[in-house]
Amino acid sequence: MLRLLVAGLVLAMAAATVHADDTPKVAPLGARLEHYDYPYPVHWFDVHSQGHDLQMAYMDLQPAKSNGQAIVLLHGKNFCAPYWTATAERLRDQGYRVIVPDQIGFCKSSKPRDYQYSFHQLAANTHGLLQSLGIDKSIVVAHSMGGMVGTRYALMFPDAVQKLVLVDPIGLEDWKAKGVPWRSVDDWYKNELKTSYATIKAYQLKSYYDNHWKPQYDRWVLLQAGMYEGDGRDTAAWAGALTYDMIYTQPVVHELPNINVATVLIIGQADRTAIGRDIAPPAVAAKLGDYVALGKEAARAIPGARLIPLDGLGHAPMLEAPERFYPALDDALGR
Repeated sequence: MLRLLVAGLVLAMAAATVHADDTPKVAPLGARLEHYDYPYPVHWFDVHSQGHDLQMAYMDLQPAKSNGQAIVLLHGKNFCAPYWTATAERLRDQGYRVIVPDQIGFCKSSKPRDYQYSFHQLAANTHGLLQSLGIDKSIVVAHSMGGMVGTRYALMFPDAVQKLVLVDPIGLEDWKAKGVPWRSVDDWYKNELKTSYATIKAYQLKSYYDNHWKPQYDRWVLLQAGMYEGDGRDTAAWAGALTYDMIYTQPVVHELPNINVATVLIIGQADRTAIGRDIAPPAVAAKLGDYVALGKEAARAIPGARLIPLDGLGHAPMLEAPERFYPALDDALGR
């Protein structure tokens, strides 16, 4: 926990100064967060993929006394590995070995410009990482976009999954089938170039936190925004465009009935996250991101799945109310 507090202080000092209007000034952190230190040593897994020699960043927290189990924490689209730190530390202290990667295309990992992003590829990369560490079976805890990666991972490598815990996963609905218009990679890129602290906060305030902002959320907004400042903007924006296209065009919801590993969904009932709501017709947009209904539908679709609803919480319960999220996670893990 001390490392987390120190990391927060460093980010607050290095990445932002506050003006009289309380609007943070974002410092450039680099397209791969070259100017941002993670709270634990960053290790590198070499990925040879699609003709590229790539690097996948990850943190590896090892317990003083192991319970013999490993957990991999999968991040969301608008987050990087460090937002899992407090959760990872708690799990480590319970005896788990905790692996926290940045997917290719995100945060400290490589961001190849000519790359065909797919959830199959990200899942395969993750499997390769865990195999390289001698981890044959793990508990997969996956949040937001990580839920789509985790779902695909469970479908591709069921024998490698001890349990799948989906925390407010996106991909519980097919946005295209529901009427969200297609957007080209070029249009996604133009949109990504507009990314700033203000746009990130506005989106998260509405979709993630039910219009209730807490100062502690700023550090994660500043971390994301820092990749889009200065020389990193173009690289980060292009990677963001390609991965948004992946999310929109590769739904996993239709394959939920094929999951055959033990699965628990932890769903914030105030979550309203939906890809493409900004360009969807009003009648379509109004029906998107209904996580109360989506969580129930997913739990019914996945054989034997269990749903843990968190009333009044949004898209990132581990940040919004850890005192409520951790008991839910313990319950999901069977503790």
